[in-house]
Amino acid sequence: MNERAQTLLPAIRQLKDFDWLLESPYQTIILLESHVGQLRSIVTTAKRANKQLFIHADLVHGLKSDDYGADFLCQDIKVDGLISTRKNMVLKAKKQGISAIQRLFLLDSLALEASYKKIELTKPDYIEVLPGVVPNLIEEITDRTQIPVIAGGLVRTYSDVETALKAGASSVTTSNKDLWKEHLEREA
Repeated sequence: MNERAQTLLPAIRQLKDFDWLLESPYQTIILLESHVGQLRSIVTTAKRANKQLFIHADLVHGLKSDDYGADFLCQDIKVDGLISTRKNMVLKAKKQGISAIQRLFLLDSLALEASYKKIELTKPDYIEVLPGVVPNLIEEITDRTQIPVIAGGLVRTYSDVETALKAGASSVTTSNKDLWKEHLEREA
C-alpha cells in the first residue's frame, strides 16, 4: 500500500464521503460500492489528489467479476488495488502487477479451511478478514499465511480497531466516518 503503513483504511459506501477523504491525510482509500460508469472519473480524481484507490471488484454495479472485468479494472481503469472474494479476480490482479486483496468471510471452521486453500492458490498481497472483530482468527491467519491481514466488517468502535491491530492486523478497514475522524484525532 504505502511506504508508511496506514493502520486505518477508510472504506467508502457513499460517494459523498469521497470529497472529504480527498482532503484528508489518508493516502489509501477503499471504494466499496460504485457503478462501472463512475470508475474512470473516481480513479482519475483520486490520482490527481495523490491517493491510492483500492476497488472492491465484486461490488461494482454493472461489472461482471470475471477475467474481462478484472482486465477492465487493471488495464483500462488502472486501479491501485483490487479487492475480491473471487480467486480469478485476485489472480488476474497479481498477474497485472496490481495490489491484490483476497477478501474472506469466516463463517465457520469449514469456511476457514477453504479460505486457507484459496490463499495458497492466489498468494494475495493482503488478506481481508471479515468479520474483523475476531482477534484469535486474525492472529492465526497472520501466523499461518505470513501475509498481512486487514480486519474489516462489524468494526463499530475504536476499541475494535485497537483490538484487531493488537491481534496482528496490519490495518483495519471501516466505512464508519466517525472512526475515520477519531483515528485522525488519536494520531495527531
